[in-house]
Amino acid sequence: MDFDRAWESWADAGQFSGVFSVSGEQGVLYEKCQGFRNIGEGLLNNRDTAFGIASGTKLFTGLAACVLIDRKKLSLDDRISDILPFDLGQIDKRVTVFHLLTHTSGVGDYLDEEAEDPAGQSRALSEKYPVYLWTRLEYYLPMITPLPPKFAPGARCGYSNAGFVLLGLVIEAAGGVPYQQFVRDEIITPCGLERTGFYRADSLPANTALGYTDDGGELRSNIFSLPVLGGSDGGIYTCAGDLDRLWRAVFSGKLFSEETLAAFLKKQSEINETNGYGLGVYRFEKGDKLFYYAVGGDFGVDFFTAYFPKQKITVSALGNTELNTYPLLEAMFCR
Repeated sequence: MDFDRAWESWADAGQFSGVFSVSGEQGVLYEKCQGFRNIGEGLLNNRDTAFGIASGTKLFTGLAACVLIDRKKLSLDDRISDILPFDLGQIDKRVTVFHLLTHTSGVGDYLDEEAEDPAGQSRALSEKYPVYLWTRLEYYLPMITPLPPKFAPGARCGYSNAGFVLLGLVIEAAGGVPYQQFVRDEIITPCGLERTGFYRADSLPANTALGYTDDGGELRSNIFSLPVLGGSDGGIYTCAGDLDRLWRAVFSGKLFSEETLAAFLKKQSEINETNGYGLGVYRFEKGDKLFYYAVGGDFGVDFFTAYFPKQKITVSALGNTELNTYPLLEAMFCR
């Protein structure tokens, strides 16, 4: 693959702000670091810059749930109504851990990305529920439990932020500690991830990118647009090197058994002819092309990471604007 030629052919290459990285077993194969992590201070993005990855966090949540399943503290068939000590309102009592992990729960979504104008939904939510209060997963429940189901559990695959909020609460109940702590103790630390964490937006560590959103032609920080602390459906920060370490740890069996890894990677629900969903991870398969991936996008966030098991290559794009980088992955690897 001529990475440089593919990069130059990408129409938005010159506008990208972030880190695009391709790594093999021996290290970095190709990398572009562009733009500013802090525009006001003139601080440039670099390989070790940590970025918010929005819904890319669901990969970590899926891994955390699989750790508990591997330890027999959870089962895919467990009904969440038997696990969670909350009034779940209109949530169907038949919803299981499997349904949450595979986006087949049909739970009414507080931020429904299948509906029109999810950005508008998000703005309305932040006006009603101030983002500086979004620090505990229980805080999301009044946004979710009054909503009617979108479809019966298992009827189809329908992307669900609310489902992964509920999955985070299940992880807390089965793991005995807050979701963020469980991910830190059981995923981040064992995998040696040095620049990954649930950082508060008002207390970011050094070399962490601010996310920038376009407000009428003026770039502004996303600090008033997203929860102050990330949860199980989005909001963790990480860097390119840590993502490479994470994928290699997963595929080397560091986190759980071969049996659980196979279930994690198997296509458990179908999105379309080439894309499916495992237990918290996307799967692309077309001819001899196979890779696993996670994506995320929000105010001031654009992200994807992918792992190609045959080639043992990691490809990640971490951006701190709202430029869509997924076409770059498609151009390089999906055609």
